[in-house]
Amino acid sequence: MVIHYKCPNCGNDMAYDSESGTLLCEACGTKETIETLPEENITTTFSEEEAREYNCENCGAVLLTDADTVATKCSFCGAGVVLSDRVSGTLAPSLVIPFTISKDEAVQAFKKWCRNGLLTPKGFMSADRVKSITGMYVPFWLYDINSRVKVSGTATKVRTYSHGDYIYTETKYYDIFRDINLDYLKVPVDASAKMNDELMDKLEPFPYDQLKEFKTPYLAGFIAEKYNYTDQELLPRVNEKIDSFIEDYIRSTVREYETVNYRYKDIDTKKLKSYYVLLPVWMVVYDYEKSEYTFAMNGNTGKVVGKPPISWGKVASWFGGVSVASLFVFRIIILIMGGGFL
Repeated sequence: MVIHYKCPNCGNDMAYDSESGTLLCEACGTKETIETLPEENITTTFSEEEAREYNCENCGAVLLTDADTVATKCSFCGAGVVLSDRVSGTLAPSLVIPFTISKDEAVQAFKKWCRNGLLTPKGFMSADRVKSITGMYVPFWLYDINSRVKVSGTATKVRTYSHGDYIYTETKYYDIFRDINLDYLKVPVDASAKMNDELMDKLEPFPYDQLKEFKTPYLAGFIAEKYNYTDQELLPRVNEKIDSFIEDYIRSTVREYETVNYRYKDIDTKKLKSYYVLLPVWMVVYDYEKSEYTFAMNGNTGKVVGKPPISWGKVASWFGGVSVASLFVFRIIILIMGGGFL
């Protein structure tokens, strides 16, 4: 089923506007809140099966999609459409964080980020070569996790003191035991097979206090996909993400000791709850010297991640500057200590 949101004033298509948080008609400027748009202004086209082909209700063109597409734009008339049968039932997200950064704001923020690159080529920093920028709702699972941790080991405290002509080292040994209960709320893992996991991880954190109950109008005018992996399939990745936090917390409980040797660590991690959500991401393709570079931007915070090209001339200059500065500081120290410049 394809959904169009029609303007009650002029009949043109409306799309979600990140600046106002409403549905906006670009033709006449009418704005409608998602909750108050009249039912008669929501049109649908039905398809009998989960197919790769839909018809645009606006112009009649055939929309060719892959099986994962949830929202898209008609290539002929530009209308934003939502394939609602792919966001219903078990495929329905429970929550969504809407875009708050518009396309124009995203382009400007990306250009500003480019100019801040200390080791990127000068041409990359100043050139205006954004080839494409696409607003996407990426499927994520958010997990509420509990870890019960039991740790046992031997720790030492070392004290050095002098008495007369002698220096003594005193080492005290302690048996340690820790019984720790940890809760982690809304741990995110992207559920799309197409997105780069490392790139998505670096976009965190998202402002989870802005999560809203999912409604299909939020998708209008953007691209969206349904999940490729279930919450159960992604549990190993969740455990990997929180492992370092668990280890850090264990270490924080034994900081008063000089050394710690663990006899055993028993970590029992369980999923308490999972949420299927859609999170806003701007995907930027940048063309520089006949090569394409892909960057991702958090559609709510503006954080940009990606690997820009490196200017090896700048790298050499930077290391050269560090070496000269280090040598100068070393010579100053020698002079203060009574030596002379070499």
